[in-house]
Amino acid sequence: MIEVRIHGRGGQGAVVASAVLASALFFDGRYVQAFPAFGVERRGAPVMAFTRWDIKPIRVRTNIYQPDHLIVLDRSLLLEGSGVTTGLKEHGWILVNSPKDLELTDSSAYKVAVVDASAIAVNYKLGSATAPMMNTAILGAFSKITGLVTIGSVIRAIRDNVPDKKEENVTAAREAYSKVHQAM
Repeated sequence: MIEVRIHGRGGQGAVVASAVLASALFFDGRYVQAFPAFGVERRGAPVMAFTRWDIKPIRVRTNIYQPDHLIVLDRSLLLEGSGVTTGLKEHGWILVNSPKDLELTDSSAYKVAVVDASAIAVNYKLGSATAPMMNTAILGAFSKITGLVTIGSVIRAIRDNVPDKKEENVTAAREAYSKVHQAM
C-alpha cells in the first residue's frame, strides 16, 4: 500500500487534490481511498487530506500517520516544529509548492522536489493572484517525480472531477509536470 499525506491551508484545494489523485489512481487500476482531516477550520488554517492506494482492496480506515510521500501546498507549513514531516517514511518524496529550492533539516532521509505551482496557477487564472488554486498543477508534478500515477490519468481525473476551467487545470498540470525539479 502507498500512502500520501497532503498538507495545505483551508481554501487551497488539498481535499480536491486528494480526490483527484485518487480518481487518477483508480483510472490506473488501483484500489483507492481519499479523505480529509479537518474540523471547523476556516480559510487559511492548516488542513490535511489523505490518499492511499493498493493493487488489492484496502481494509484500513485510519488517517495516514506514516506516509510514503508528502505534498505541501504552502511551504510556510514546513517551518521547524510544525510536524509536517512527522512519520514520513525513509526515502519518501516531499513535493513542495515553492518558487525556490528549500533546505530542509535531515533531508538525507527523504527526497525533496519543488515546483512553483502557485505561479503556474496564476498564469492560467486558477484562483486569484493572492489565493491561487495550485492543487491540480501540483498533481502533475507528483506524477513526474514519483512515477506512481500516469500524467494521462491525472489529466483524465482533472477533466472528470474539476468543475471549472478544466482545460486550464489540465494545462497547469502538464506545465508543472515539465517544471518540477529535485531540490539541491
